[in-house]
Amino acid sequence: MAKPWQKVLLAVALVGGVWGVSPAIAGTCASNCGPKPLQFIPGQQVKLQIINRTASIIEIQKVYGTDPVALRPGQEITIDQWGGTAPNISLLFWDVTGLPLKVLTQKPDDGTLRLELRPGGRPPGDRSVYILNDGRVAVY
Repeated sequence: MAKPWQKVLLAVALVGGVWGVSPAIAGTCASNCGPKPLQFIPGQQVKLQIINRTASIIEIQKVYGTDPVALRPGQEITIDQWGGTAPNISLLFWDVTGLPLKVLTQKPDDGTLRLELRPGGRPPGDRSVYILNDGRVAVY
């Protein structure tokens, strides 16, 4: 004679089979996680390269630091010795025609952050890049 807990186990197994419950498939983060976020050492001096890969003028502005600067199509500028990471470094950018932008961030070496500003993305698109106090790079 089956014990009560065995009957419950059998019932759960049968119902699970009828409902098509399948076991979970485990995977590693490497199999489905995005790329590792860019990060600098907190307080590190960061050289910033900005490249306009659009067909229109983009204006860029360091928050609380500069007036907007126009960047022509295909133009690249480099800002050396940009701050550090405390307090947060913030850069705003926008297409003068109002089109959305997509920023591609790269770290070509330990002290350089490269931003390629490209057309695209969902409106309003990417509008800013922050180097946070902990050194992480965030795009909003």
